Amino acid sequence: MSDIKKYDSEFLMKALRDMVLIRRFEEKTAQMYGLRKIGGFLHLYNGQEAVAVGAVAAIDLKTDYILTSYRDHGHALAVGMSPGSIMAEMFGKITGCARGKGGSMHMFDVERHFLGGNGIVGAQIPMATGVAFKQAYLKDGGVTLCFFGDGAIHQGAFHESLNLAKIWKLPAVYIVENNQFGMGTAVNRVSGIEDFHVKAEGYGLQGKIINGMDFLDVYEGLREVAQDARQNGNAWVIDLKTYRYKGHSASDPAKYRTKDELESYKQQDPIVQLKSRMIDAGVLSEEQYRKLDDEVKEEVQAAVDFAEKSEEPALHTMYEDILA
Repeated sequence: MSDIKKYDSEFLMKALRDMVLIRRFEEKTAQMYGLRKIGGFLHLYNGQEAVAVGAVAAIDLKTDYILTSYRDHGHALAVGMSPGSIMAEMFGKITGCARGKGGSMHMFDVERHFLGGNGIVGAQIPMATGVAFKQAYLKDGGVTLCFFGDGAIHQGAFHESLNLAKIWKLPAVYIVENNQFGMGTAVNRVSGIEDFHVKAEGYGLQGKIINGMDFLDVYEGLREVAQDARQNGNAWVIDLKTYRYKGHSASDPAKYRTKDELESYKQQDPIVQLKSRMIDAGVLSEEQYRKLDDEVKEEVQAAVDFAEKSEEPALHTMYEDILA
């Protein structure tokens, strides 16, 4: 566990606020889904907040890129996208980040170098490999982080991408958000190994396990890895151990997990851990935390209000943004 006292309070407060924002946003999103304000599929990020926030803190989005899966609201908020534009996208409104056409699984912000969630399992992996190829080709000093779940690691495109990353010395970091379940199936029922970082060895790449329930572990681990990828053209496979508190999607009651298992991971809640360590270090009080939480709740409610008041897309926009 990292020494929290070596970090300034502003850095820690931003990280804590970003994680609380993701948690409160996802809770409100689930509520809106229950009220049928949001349609389609909905994959929540509760429990995995330290992954997205720690990763974004570890890189520079002026040069670096992030791609992820359909469980993408957390990454979108972590890179600084407006909660209002994300909520409006899920409401199918024209003010959404993809003009209401992408929905929950396709958040996107090219200016912030967030090249989206992707609704197809594993499809972002070869796309991220292409982005890293661009960076290597132009020698622009950037690195690409690609996030996917443990269920996606068995896709053939993952293995093909690792092979190309080695051959072309691409600055790519492939991050398995190993939340223990691919949909409703436990990792140990579908994989010969449970520590996915060892798959890197078969392609001559680097591998590493990181504790995804601890913001500082994620930040320090990925900062070191990203720096190596950036400077030396080494691609990495990161097995980031985390846990989702909700089911695979909003329609999944997650009855395949025991209450004891869920409770044991709630004891490792990344928000509670960081908050407690900050209080112990004297950089946060309970009163400050309550104020922060209240501000975040207001911001999330404002996002819902913005989405509610926004216009539906005009009929003619159906034929816009189409390549062919």
